Amino acid sequence: MIPFLRLTPDEDSQSVREAIDRVIGRGWFVLGPKLDAFETEFAAATGAPHAIGVGTGTDAIAIALRALGIGPGDEVITAPVSAAYSALAIMMAGARPVFADISAERLTIDPDAVAAAVTSRTAAILPVHLYGQPADMTALVRVAGRHSLAIVEDCCQAHLATCEGRPVGSFGAAAAYSFYPTKNLGALGDGGALTAAAADVADRARRLRNGGQSDKYHHAEFRVNSRLDEIQAAILRARLRFLPRWTARRRALAQAYRSALQSGPMITVPRECDPGHVYHLFPVLSPQRAVVQERLNAAGVETLIHYPIPIPRQPALAEVSPDQCPIADRVCAEVFSLPLYPALPAEAVAKVAEVLSTLAHRS
Repeated sequence: MIPFLRLTPDEDSQSVREAIDRVIGRGWFVLGPKLDAFETEFAAATGAPHAIGVGTGTDAIAIALRALGIGPGDEVITAPVSAAYSALAIMMAGARPVFADISAERLTIDPDAVAAAVTSRTAAILPVHLYGQPADMTALVRVAGRHSLAIVEDCCQAHLATCEGRPVGSFGAAAAYSFYPTKNLGALGDGGALTAAAADVADRARRLRNGGQSDKYHHAEFRVNSRLDEIQAAILRARLRFLPRWTARRRALAQAYRSALQSGPMITVPRECDPGHVYHLFPVLSPQRAVVQERLNAAGVETLIHYPIPIPRQPALAEVSPDQCPIADRVCAEVFSLPLYPALPAEAVAKVAEVLSTLAHRS
């Protein structure tokens, strides 16, 4: 069996255990020195001036928007293909998500569709760097500049990715990251962070994550309680040192897939549009998805779908923003993901390619 993913610590096991033990031994579990150290190191790793640890990637998006003053009455343009949490976070901030269709080539939000979706109520663009593929930030920055819009980047699947050589997360006013266990940099539980370009935005985000407190017991405004705890911060700090190596491994496995797989009657492999892709996932497309997945599973290859339902089609959002996104509809009907994670052996890639090749010859 080739599992889709393996989440147990591997080469980082000892570092993770030692990090946990140090936190337990000290007895400081929330808003302590491990979080401070991780925020400093994560900001440096992402090329951001400021990083603020929060409870989830969803909270990171919502708090970033609120810190920029975006809320009720505002619209935020975002992608229809992603985990629904990106749009739910916009709603958590009190704003309305508006969906612009994706590029058929890149599978991230189409800048021309974004430009067409701008209204007098648009306050921000929330591009999602989906699957680890950076969105076309150069074009999106031009759209934002023409309309004086903020950019908040959803980097939840794109730790250490770059766009035209520049770190994702550095193109806008703020960015959000998830440390859900499946992510390229994952915690052993929930976790997230936002990065900010300006000190005042970062300072407000720190207040917003902590119940709006300006200082202890003084709550300047009504906000959430969303803090990255010391144990998760320590785990992430330990794992951050492995992330460049893991990223290189993901890229190598992805290139092995690309060399071994040929688009044909059974699958299409989306093009790598930027070498800064970090391959959180390796998606392929097939109009016969159910058949291909069934046969891969029979051969011992586990696959998953990311994502089967466009966000505007979700019941929670259908009445809020029922936008028409035909490319997203087609992609969600065809896309599925092959196994890819740093500990995946190279022979597993060859096995997956062999099974798919056999299917293509049978079709």
